[in-house]
Amino acid sequence: MPGQDLFTQLSHTVSSGKWLNIGLNKRAGLCVPLFSVFSKKSIGIADFSDLKLLIDFCCVTGHSILQLLPMNDVGSVFCPYDSVSSFAIEPAYISLDEFLKDKKIAQMSEALRKKFPFPRDYVSYEIKREKINILKQVFLGSQDIDSMLFRNFIQENAYWLKDYALFKALKDYHHGLAWYDWEASFREHNTQALDNFLKQQQNEIYFQMWLQWKCFEQFKAAKNYAASKNCFLKGDLPILVSRDSADVWSHPEFFKLELAAGAPPDMYCAKGQRWGMPTYNWEKKQSDEYRYIKERLKYAENFYDILRIDHVVGLFRIWSIQYNDPEQNQGLNGFFDPADEGKWGQQGRKILDIILKNTRMLLCAEDLGVIPRVCTDTLREFGIPGNDVQRWVKDWNVRHDFLSPHEYRFLSVAMLSTHDTTNWNAWWENEADTVDEELFIRKCEHRLDYNQVKNKLFNFSLSGHGRLRWLSEVDSVDKLVSLIGKRKEEIGDFIDMYLNTYHEKEKLWAQMGLVGQMREKADKQILAAALKITYNSSAVFCIQLITDILGLTDILQGDSYQYRINIPGTVSDKNWSLVMPIPLEELLQHKACGEIKRMVAESNRK
Repeated sequence: MPGQDLFTQLSHTVSSGKWLNIGLNKRAGLCVPLFSVFSKKSIGIADFSDLKLLIDFCCVTGHSILQLLPMNDVGSVFCPYDSVSSFAIEPAYISLDEFLKDKKIAQMSEALRKKFPFPRDYVSYEIKREKINILKQVFLGSQDIDSMLFRNFIQENAYWLKDYALFKALKDYHHGLAWYDWEASFREHNTQALDNFLKQQQNEIYFQMWLQWKCFEQFKAAKNYAASKNCFLKGDLPILVSRDSADVWSHPEFFKLELAAGAPPDMYCAKGQRWGMPTYNWEKKQSDEYRYIKERLKYAENFYDILRIDHVVGLFRIWSIQYNDPEQNQGLNGFFDPADEGKWGQQGRKILDIILKNTRMLLCAEDLGVIPRVCTDTLREFGIPGNDVQRWVKDWNVRHDFLSPHEYRFLSVAMLSTHDTTNWNAWWENEADTVDEELFIRKCEHRLDYNQVKNKLFNFSLSGHGRLRWLSEVDSVDKLVSLIGKRKEEIGDFIDMYLNTYHEKEKLWAQMGLVGQMREKADKQILAAALKITYNSSAVFCIQLITDILGLTDILQGDSYQYRINIPGTVSDKNWSLVMPIPLEELLQHKACGEIKRMVAESNRK
């Protein structure tokens, strides 16, 4: 069969050994941010012990992959893709269970549980400081500092651990200031000043290392539990790290601090994006024989079987913005680095080759957005799956329609949504059949009067959240051209937007095989039909976001738009903090588990 032929092809790629480790099977999985769930034992935020319940949920629903968002120690905005270390794990996830034999710790933990009760709509990240205060008491009362296991952990992670712990202690000493605002002796690594600080703050530095040891032990235990259940853990390797991070402070030569990374403008984000993290100086990394990358992979292997490379195209070329460019410009004034397109392939291939040769983990890649052909070709050659998100899996140039399930790339991870998008129900109700209003207005500049054409083209009763819904009466390109009042040659970009968005719902409705008149409001029947397209697709993996899977239940009540993990380009206490409204113990018993398992089994996925 074709699938067997394609699996045979994988055995001839440089990833062949990694595919054999995972097994040459089409698999299904779930993507769950750990902070988005809780158990009846959780204290303010899910913890590593709750990972075991998540693994159980994967098993009872027929999924063999659990994908997590980055688990790294996060900074003040709690974005997992803007972490303060690309090595260290977020200590807020440490389970307090193993310390509750101490009566004082048990009382403090119970008080904290009452202060941050579940269920709640969003995580309050005050919980991090409170949990760390309790863990400090545990540390001070323990003899762990003399433990051989602890000492071995420090020695085995010497490349990053001491620098990280020193950075965290210095950051506390400076009351949370970014490292580039510290006094010069600490900012610029004056040896004498740092030695003196180490002596004065030795206990605090050991505490930071102890926290990471506890993260290591508990996360590793969850990984072992997953293995016992034949469930693979899939991690997420952010391509970048926060400007205010231990990595940048300890190795500033590896980064281009005069630049901020982002993404160019496109039809979904009119001004592009400015993420703010510095870009990499690959020449400096190469001079160190890429040890920084090798050590990151070595540590990640303790926790994951599969690793997603975030924004993989950034290894080939990355959108770079001058750091002093006004932030309101977002990504408008950026440029690709390297500027020479002829160098993209050489750079990307070299870095991916280094990654492949220095890990046992199977690699997947996030290849969404405008991706140059050299990146796509390299991923295919190396046997690395990309991402196929249903709302964007289209023939954009000829048919202007969604691809059928068998047209999905075999070497891909199929899904309905990502952590940066609306969930599928919210997309159906608010975004299908629409264009981005800000992008449309920007395209009108110096060509069209937006206020004159908007009511001729768009149905404002069905528009919202910054999206413009086409009027049904605009039922042809000729009608569009007539209403705009320009020659076709002058408005090719408007025509392209129209062709790829007009009657999106009707097109997908037909592909889903649903009968009757198309319905504006999403429901379980429509969502199930959409899910089946991805489960039944050619893609080797199909991994669904937890909010899409729970759309099949009665658990998520109210407006679907509220169930969003992140809105790119915004800073909000509602980003990276969404919590499902049901404990994992009850989710495991939900009647929908059997229905989901049957859907997975019918797709012949493991």
